[in-house]
Amino acid sequence: MPQVVPRSAPLSASARLQLMWLASPALPVGGFSYSEVLEAAVESGLVTTEAQAAAWLRDQLHLSLARADLAVVARAVPAWLRGDLARITELNQWVTQTRETSELRLQVEQMGRSLVEWLRNRSGGVTADVGDTRLAQCAALHPTPTWPISFALAVAQCLPEPNGRGNPEGVREALLSFAFGWAENMVQAAIKAVPLGQSAGQRILQILIDDIPIAIDHALALPDSQRQAFTPMLAILSAQHETQYSRLFRS
Repeated sequence: MPQVVPRSAPLSASARLQLMWLASPALPVGGFSYSEVLEAAVESGLVTTEAQAAAWLRDQLHLSLARADLAVVARAVPAWLRGDLARITELNQWVTQTRETSELRLQVEQMGRSLVEWLRNRSGGVTADVGDTRLAQCAALHPTPTWPISFALAVAQCLPEPNGRGNPEGVREALLSFAFGWAENMVQAAIKAVPLGQSAGQRILQILIDDIPIAIDHALALPDSQRQAFTPMLAILSAQHETQYSRLFRS
């Protein structure tokens, strides 16, 4: 007889709102101060129009985010739910070690630390559990908790799973939150750096929204052996951005 896998319980309204909160650009983790090399692409003349900005971000979604950070979050959420600190440590080290420039590494570390501090300081809501030892474990990660790992912990606190079995629907919703937050920040960076109008930004955001589910499917299906962070053009431009004469963003 084939094994029947029970469907996970649907997310509560509170959990969905928590995930929307994590996707908000108002979340005080500093994401708005990074362009993830888009500013350097503008400076070099690679991105000067709405169409080029849309193509750049679409490629970044599929070639970078889906194959790296989204795949890490997809594995880190279940690991936090089952209390697998060894797995969390492994994933955190992978994120740290695969950042190709100092700017990109500083971004992922600063945002990770900031989210841990936010989790410490907030009160009320679904996750007001001062006895959650996972927060201290996350803060103690060496050399620092990274953004995908801290985000996964925030998600796990929204999705309590006493049996540690994970929540497939919750993980997918978490990836939607993570990807939309990234897309909204990057579109705002494009509006400022290219520059573009608000209507152009909304059109780019629509293109990314249409592609996000495909990127998430890829991330969920990606085994550890195929996870990668190999973006040579981003690395070259990021290194150039470190000494760029005039800039609005930290990456």
